[in-house]
Amino acid sequence: MPVHPLDDALRELLPRLRRFALWLTRDLSSADDLVQATLERALSRWSSRREDASLRSWLFAILYRQFLDGRRRAQRHAWLLGRLRAEEEPQAPSAEREAIAQSMLEAFGRLNPEQRSLLLWVTVEGLSYQEVAQILDLPIGTVMSRLSRARAALRRLGEGESTTPSLRVLK
Repeated sequence: MPVHPLDDALRELLPRLRRFALWLTRDLSSADDLVQATLERALSRWSSRREDASLRSWLFAILYRQFLDGRRRAQRHAWLLGRLRAEEEPQAPSAEREAIAQSMLEAFGRLNPEQRSLLLWVTVEGLSYQEVAQILDLPIGTVMSRLSRARAALRRLGEGESTTPSLRVLK
């Protein structure tokens, strides 16, 4: 039985989608559910896909929007849950290098999802600024500006500064 080229393309992108979903959700089963929902949505809307668009960018855009939609639903229904999940305290690593790496991962985790997404797409997944701009449906300059702010926020958080921006006094 011949294998369809789309099958190969999806198999190649699946680990990347899963890794990105895991960073967004921070939960393995939620990440798997998000990837499955993404693929279901993509396949059900295949006829509406633009031929000139990158499959990778298109799938990342669907995954990200699915994540945001899920977050909005969760926020609307949060009062029903009645409990919040507490973050676990990380164990102190034995070496300085591990401590620095852990600190940066924690700082990365404290970034807002939009900033994490931008950094993951560009630095881990290797998407171009133009591809990210297409995913978010924003001008490329806006993507570059937001990416710059995300990198600055990560640096500040990695150095132990707070996430609240400082206010400037205008005269």
